[in-house]
Amino acid sequence: MAKSTGKKNNVKNTKNIHELQVKDLHITVDGKEIVKGVSLNVKSNEIIAIMGPNGSGKSTLVNTLMGHPKYEITKGKIMFDNKDITDAPADERAKAGLFLSFQYPSEVSGVTIANFLRTALNELTGKKISVPEFMTLLKDKMKILNMDSAFTKRYLNEGFSGGEKKRNEILQLAVLEPQIALLDETDSGLDVDALRIVAQGVNSVAAKTGMGVLLVTHYQRLLNYIKPHKVHIMVDGKIVKSGDAALALKVEEKGYDWVK
Repeated sequence: MAKSTGKKNNVKNTKNIHELQVKDLHITVDGKEIVKGVSLNVKSNEIIAIMGPNGSGKSTLVNTLMGHPKYEITKGKIMFDNKDITDAPADERAKAGLFLSFQYPSEVSGVTIANFLRTALNELTGKKISVPEFMTLLKDKMKILNMDSAFTKRYLNEGFSGGEKKRNEILQLAVLEPQIALLDETDSGLDVDALRIVAQGVNSVAAKTGMGVLLVTHYQRLLNYIKPHKVHIMVDGKIVKSGDAALALKVEEKGYDWVK
């Protein structure tokens, strides 16, 4: 088994504990119920993994938690730091401290990575960081992900490989330092080396900030590097089994049929 790039169950930055609570959430897409009563919690300094087969509702869940307008909540609540954000728009959730790493990041032609991230950081903090100060910050974060400094001049995700897109998502995570990160299949399309580097980036930010992580994945391989405190198995829109990291190993061995 591959070794973790970070220490397991470290206790970091406990001054301000943040919590995302999902309470009996039901989500409909185009009139069809996809998520059918999911409840879970994610706190600072916790890594929670959601695993499950294709079509089980994992991506629908995390996109809804971030406020994607495509998804309709028909029942249940989303609470962040004891505040009801069920109907809050995505920008309010981001400013509150939520972050979503997309499974399929969009291309934005004409907008460089540097300009995009500086604008996002300014909006998040309400302060105007100078260009030289920001570029120093950005290059420091890029070192974590083994990214060349020339990358900052490229247009956002335009012409990027799958691995480059995922590194760019984690670069955003490193710059913005959210309270709770929602990572939707961050391992999708990554080779072994890119997987290790991306995981190292997540572990580095988590170690520095104490952020909570809700990690969606099909496979146990990512959890070799990013060690979860709890694993939920999601099938047909419901969490059908929960356990510790050993549950992910059992899924790797036996697949999902045994938990259906």
